[in-house]
Amino acid sequence: MLTKERNDASAAGRRETGAVPVIDTQAGEGVLRVALAGPWTTHTVGHVDAEMRRLAARQGVAGLQIDLSDVSRLDTAGAWVIKRLAAAQEQSGARVEIGGEGETDGVLLAAVDDAIRQQVPHDADSGRWGIVPALEAIGRLVYAFRDEFLLGMHILGATISGAQMKRGRGHGVNPAAIVHQIDRMGVGAIPVILLMSAIVGAIVAQQGAFQLRYFGAEIFVVDLVGILVLREMGVLLTAIMIAGRSGSAITAEIGSMKMREEIDALTVIGLNPVGVLVFPRLVALLIALPCLTIAADFAAVGGAMAVSWYYSGIAPSAFIDRMRDAIDLSTIFAGLIKAPFMALIIGVIASVEGIKVGGSAESLGSHVTAAVVKAIFVVIVVDGIFAIFYAAIGF
Repeated sequence: MLTKERNDASAAGRRETGAVPVIDTQAGEGVLRVALAGPWTTHTVGHVDAEMRRLAARQGVAGLQIDLSDVSRLDTAGAWVIKRLAAAQEQSGARVEIGGEGETDGVLLAAVDDAIRQQVPHDADSGRWGIVPALEAIGRLVYAFRDEFLLGMHILGATISGAQMKRGRGHGVNPAAIVHQIDRMGVGAIPVILLMSAIVGAIVAQQGAFQLRYFGAEIFVVDLVGILVLREMGVLLTAIMIAGRSGSAITAEIGSMKMREEIDALTVIGLNPVGVLVFPRLVALLIALPCLTIAADFAAVGGAMAVSWYYSGIAPSAFIDRMRDAIDLSTIFAGLIKAPFMALIIGVIASVEGIKVGGSAESLGSHVTAAVVKAIFVVIVVDGIFAIFYAAIGF
């Protein structure tokens, strides 16, 4: 026995007007026949979404036949709703047949077929704080770090071995490009580096003298400033400033060229993009950062000397004599040895983030931010590793 249903009493009238989609259903002997008509588009499927969900949840259906002969228009939204019904009944064990579709309708139905079968969680926040999600997040971070590390090593290796401008045509290093980058990253940063270091040195001297005054040992502020600035603060603050100033510039420049497909153009004409873009900037950082570290050390010691003279009455001659006794060459080189490593870190991270920029301004901004944050974080971590290593070898 067959029973015939309509999703609305005025279905026949709507079929004539063609304003909204129509569903005619016939059920019998475990087979559900669904005849669809009218426009099934983004603007109309909302009228029949509830009815299609009811049919998808219907139990006891052994076979489902969907007839699309009378469908006047079909877009992705309509195809999605139809395929959702078919997939739900297939999961319940029903045999599904779809017929009467046109050529373009078949293309749309095939396009949404894979997407409709994907399992989408109902609650994105469920289980968010469990052990398994935490381990999953750690695993994703490890894999992301691996990918970042491999890309960084690729750029570093290509920079060292492929500094040539033309592939297979000798070295072709451009000294003018390196000098230009040294001027931008090194000479241009001298004023802000000197100012920042002098202020930090003055603050360290003032706070140290203020605390040591209670013990009658203000003269030891010279030891404090000399060891702290020369071993740690000078190179660390310089690297952080360069990461924010020059690292962001490297990412923005390479990322802008990536957005405008200039990097692809370099490859097409036979140039090595890493040799043209990354190599001069990396060499410039390797030269500029140690030099800026020396300038920062002098500025910090000068600021500390001025504050010690004004605040504690330690004359510059007494300050210098005390510093000669407090430090030696190992104290100076302990800070300078770190500078090339930090320069490599800043240059490689900035170049990696620049290469990863997509085609939008939002992507450029996010990668510039990521380059600065990652470079500063890794620089601080490396400084801590050096401190532990120096302590272990007694340097």
